[in-house]
Amino acid sequence: MEESGGSSGCSGSDGGSSGSCGAQQRELERMAEVLVTGEQLRLRLHEEKVIKDRRHHLKTYPNCFVAKELIDWLIEHKEASDRETAIKLMQKLADRGIIHHVCDEHKEFKDVKLFYRFRKDDGTFPLDNEVKAFTRGQRLYEKLMSPENTLLQPREEEGIKYERTFMASEFLDWLVQEGEATTRKEAEQLCNRLMEHGIIQHVSNKHPFVDSNLLYQFRMNFRRRRRLMELLNEKSTSSQETHDSPFCLRKQSHDNRKSTSFMSVSPSKEIKIVSAVRRSSMSSCGSSGYFSSSPTLSSSPPVLCNPKSVLKRPVTSEELLTPGAPYARKTFTIVGDAVGWGFVVRGSKPCHIQAVDPSGPAAAAGMKVCQFVVSVNGLNVLHVDYRTVSNLILTGPRTIVMEVMEELEC
Repeated sequence: MEESGGSSGCSGSDGGSSGSCGAQQRELERMAEVLVTGEQLRLRLHEEKVIKDRRHHLKTYPNCFVAKELIDWLIEHKEASDRETAIKLMQKLADRGIIHHVCDEHKEFKDVKLFYRFRKDDGTFPLDNEVKAFTRGQRLYEKLMSPENTLLQPREEEGIKYERTFMASEFLDWLVQEGEATTRKEAEQLCNRLMEHGIIQHVSNKHPFVDSNLLYQFRMNFRRRRRLMELLNEKSTSSQETHDSPFCLRKQSHDNRKSTSFMSVSPSKEIKIVSAVRRSSMSSCGSSGYFSSSPTLSSSPPVLCNPKSVLKRPVTSEELLTPGAPYARKTFTIVGDAVGWGFVVRGSKPCHIQAVDPSGPAAAAGMKVCQFVVSVNGLNVLHVDYRTVSNLILTGPRTIVMEVMEELEC
């Protein structure tokens, strides 16, 4: 067994303990966000060879980075606006025990030529109960999000429809079947620990975890690409993040009852800002809409919704493939950053580019709105809808190759 301990008493409870439970939950959410953000940064730094073996005074220090060089990198990649901010960001990771000086001689992260290392790269990462619950939950989430798994489905409870839910009884069956637990009782104990540590929750947060037909969800989207700047925001993320977020535009918090704004890059590279009303769930959105089902961190750059299609008129796949049709093929290689790829796909047979973040990787590669998606990583997608295309992007590698067709006089 991994974690131990009794029930926290926070799930589905109210009264005098609600304040302390809320504070505990917010702290767990902040910790989870720091862990995910730190891991995403670690993987990026490995990919770009910022983390590597280094020598100093005839001694080799494996898998480390130079503090001063990392600060340069963070500013260059727009993860920090200045050196002071970059230092604060890395200090957050140091305070959480995610990074440390290679000899543990400096508690503070300094803008000098000192070697630091991610604890996950040297096996010194502290595995307390919270971290164990988090890593277990992340592993289960990744398994559930695989294309062949159908456990997470839109379902209704008390007349309200919720996205990506699992039924408690079916989830327990799955845990035993996958070898995550040997018995249903052990599986239920695991789910209670995940709930105590804020990994899962009842869809309306009314019930603790019980072996029943009640519906539950994961509280966070582990796959959402985080920006480091989010670490400086003391507010926790919403209990239900949009699952579009790994490949969508940057978003900012607004009052749920008010409209939000959307930014896109038109083919003429002019920036448009359009007002749009927030929708409540993915099921309420048509083939051309994009929205978030929950508020996000206010520190994130703007953009959110555009419920209307950017296309001037409907276009069929047959029209695109007609010999002599006024469309040009283009191929983009887009490397996702800490936030995502920076575009939104909508429509069906064919899908089109609904929006492009002006500061994102897609815009840098040359992607524009109104382009039609032909293939993703070599797979023809002219005859599928945007959800299928989005799933291909979500479950694929960080670097995607997309072929599009663009109207010559769009």
